[in-house]
Amino acid sequence: MDNTDLQILQILQKKARIPNVEVARTIGMAPSAVLERIKKLEARGVIEGYEVRLNPEMFNCAMIAFIHMKVIDPSQVFETGTALAAIEQVQEVHYLAGDDCLMAKLKVSNNKELETILRTRIAPITSIKDTKTFIALSTFKESAKIKLPDQPE
Repeated sequence: MDNTDLQILQILQKKARIPNVEVARTIGMAPSAVLERIKKLEARGVIEGYEVRLNPEMFNCAMIAFIHMKVIDPSQVFETGTALAAIEQVQEVHYLAGDDCLMAKLKVSNNKELETILRTRIAPITSIKDTKTFIALSTFKESAKIKLPDQPE
């Protein structure tokens, strides 16, 4: 991956729907060359996809909850994580070091919906032995962007 690829990725992280012509103009390349580079980045798995970020308040799902879950047996982490990932309101599932536990991030409408998910979707997962739920009061930053390596001048 060279400096040009990094420039393209920085532009796409800011605005994924930017036309290739505009990317090309920004970095001083032909649009066809930019498109070819983007296709290669996609084929290599550098670019995994493109998503639209929706305003959760417009869809009545602005409440964010984090659920910390201990598993009974570390060998069940994969199947437990997969079961959690299948819950529609779950946005992220992470396996955390140190305590054989998982952390899930959910977006829900309110306490009642969260309670229902805990009771009907998470509690029945027999590999989970303990949960702790944390509700976010405010969000100061939420992003899928990653820090790219500095580009040489």
